[in-house]
Amino acid sequence: MIVLDTDCLSLLERERLLESSKLLKALERHRSDEVCTTIITFEEQMRGWLSFIARCKNLEEQVAGYERLHRFLESYRNTPVLDFDEKAAAVFRELKNSKVRVGTMDLKIAAITIANEAILVTRNLSDFTQVHGLRSQDWT
Repeated sequence: MIVLDTDCLSLLERERLLESSKLLKALERHRSDEVCTTIITFEEQMRGWLSFIARCKNLEEQVAGYERLHRFLESYRNTPVLDFDEKAAAVFRELKNSKVRVGTMDLKIAAITIANEAILVTRNLSDFTQVHGLRSQDWT
């Protein structure tokens, strides 16, 4: 199972071909049902979209913001999302107790990935390689 981190999903959403082409090519080697993300990534992205819409200065910007939010929603309708469940919470607790110096949201993503015995695809190897037991790779 392949878990896409927030930065990778954001990269794919922005459709910057030069930056995302390597990631897209690597993803083509996997069945679509093998690729997923986490509820934490959904939360991070949703917070970003809500903040974006809140900063809109006029109705035209709001219309454009809501159109982008709708595209975001549609993309998640087709993406399996792993939960932060009891098993992930137990892994998270262990990681917190090990005093690894990684942000809470990233640590939750790592915990979900470990709990599901998956591989995390991220551009943030500097943080995620600090997490013992996490398999992480950068496909960009």
